[in-house]
Amino acid sequence: MKLASLKSGRDGALVVVSRDLAWCVSADHIAPTLQAALDDWERCEPYLRGLAESVELGAVPRQRFHEHEAASPLPRAYQWADGSAYVNHVELVRRARGAALPESFWTDPLIYQGGSDGFLGPRDPIPLADESWGCDFEAEVAVITGDVRRGLDPAECLSRVRLVMLANDVSLRNLIPGEIAKSFGFFQSKPAGSFSPVAVTPDELGEAWSGGRLSGQVTVDLNDKAFGCPDAGVDMTFDFGTLIAHAAKTRSLAAGTIIGSGTVSNRGPDGGSGKTIAAGGAGYACIAEQRTVETLTAGAPVTPFLRSGDVVRIEMRDRHHHSIFGAIEQPVSEVAAIL
Repeated sequence: MKLASLKSGRDGALVVVSRDLAWCVSADHIAPTLQAALDDWERCEPYLRGLAESVELGAVPRQRFHEHEAASPLPRAYQWADGSAYVNHVELVRRARGAALPESFWTDPLIYQGGSDGFLGPRDPIPLADESWGCDFEAEVAVITGDVRRGLDPAECLSRVRLVMLANDVSLRNLIPGEIAKSFGFFQSKPAGSFSPVAVTPDELGEAWSGGRLSGQVTVDLNDKAFGCPDAGVDMTFDFGTLIAHAAKTRSLAAGTIIGSGTVSNRGPDGGSGKTIAAGGAGYACIAEQRTVETLTAGAPVTPFLRSGDVVRIEMRDRHHHSIFGAIEQPVSEVAAIL
C-alpha cells in the first residue's frame, strides 16, 4: 500500500496511491490526514488496504497523481529523530573535521532530535539565505512508526514500523562544527528537510525490506548528473529495529514518529571510502563525503556545496526500473535573510 498527502492546510489531505504512482483516490472518508490514520491504525489500515485494491482495479473514481502536488507524507510530525546507521558516513565527515571516531560508534547508535514542526514538500525549493553556510543534501531512508512503548526490544520495535520513505536531510555543513563544539547538538545547522512524495508499507516492498533494512540503490543526481547510487541495504550498521529501540530506551514514541537512517553510505570494494561515479564507483549520497574523499586524495575539496539554482534529485527504483516512492527533486532558492 502506498500513501501520500496532497498539499492542503498544514497537515495535507490523505490519498491512497496506485503502485505505479499514476493514480490516487481520497481517503477522507477513512481518515482526513495521514497522522489521523496513524493515530487509529488498527481501524484504518484494513479500510485503506481495501481502497488501495480498488484503486488498482479501477473500481473507484480516481484522479491522476502528480508528485509536484504532494507534500511530504507527514507535512509536520510529532517527532523527527535522525540516526547515523551508516557509520562509514560518520567516519568520513568526522575525518573532514579532524575528529577521531570513537569505537563506541560501532555499537551504540547516534540519534539527534530534528525539527519536526514543518517539512518541505518533495518538490519544494530549498531556501538558502547564505551560501557560506555550506548547504548540503543527505539522501536517507526513513520510517514512520506507530505507538512504541518505552523499553521495547528491537524485534518488537521493528513490528511498529508502519511506513517507509526516502528523505533529504538538508544540512548546513559550515555551521555544524560550531554547534558540535558546544556539546549540545544540532539546531541551526539542520533546517527543514523533505521526504519522498509517497510512503510505502513494508509488505509492499517485498524482498527489498528485510531485517529492518531497505535494499536497493538510492540514486542521487545533482544538476541532471549522476552523483551517487549507494545501496541502502549495504553497510547499514544499525537496522531500524535497533534505531527505534535506542530512541525508545527511556521514553515512549508516539504514532507518527519519523526515524531516519542517516546518510546512505557504502564503502568501496576494498573497504575504503569508495569512488565517485566518474571514477567508476557508487558515488556518494551527500556532498560532504565527496569533499572528504577529495581532501584525502588531493589535499583539498573541489566540489562546492549547494548554490542557488542547483537542483537535487533523490529516488529509488525497483528491479523493473519503476519508481517506488516517487522522487524528491528540489532546486536551491536564494532567499533574503530576515534579521
